[in-house]
Amino acid sequence: MIEAEVGRFTVGVFQDVAWATNGLDALRQAGFPADSLTILAKESPEASALIEKTFGSAGTRLDVAALGGVVVHGPLVDALQGAARDLSKRGLAGTMQRIGFQAHDGRIFEALAGRGGILVAILSEPRAADALAILHSYGGGNAAIGAWTGRV
Repeated sequence: MIEAEVGRFTVGVFQDVAWATNGLDALRQAGFPADSLTILAKESPEASALIEKTFGSAGTRLDVAALGGVVVHGPLVDALQGAARDLSKRGLAGTMQRIGFQAHDGRIFEALAGRGGILVAILSEPRAADALAILHSYGGGNAAIGAWTGRV
């Protein structure tokens, strides 16, 4: 297996669109650009509206193993998909290792998103700790930094 550098992502799951909106607003106010953000949520009008508001364009609909139909937008999608388009086959639990998370982290993110949570990821190598603090401060559950070299 060939490993490719996909960057460092900080990931958290908000309980609903309202909490995610507050967290995303705080990330933008802290200077994180929209092109560094990813949203992944079960397909719903509210989730689609959140993506439209955040990015100014519609999200992409994907079928993800164990989640079903989701709407997504952002750089995390390509990092998880890989050349084999694995999200539809392996889901979050099977693909989060590509960005440095352990398998159990992937299962937790998958379970939370499956319950209607809004997964937010930030491509944030130089400011991963800042992104993590904001996610925690605004209710981002199980927020963590993947493949962070300073992680103990």
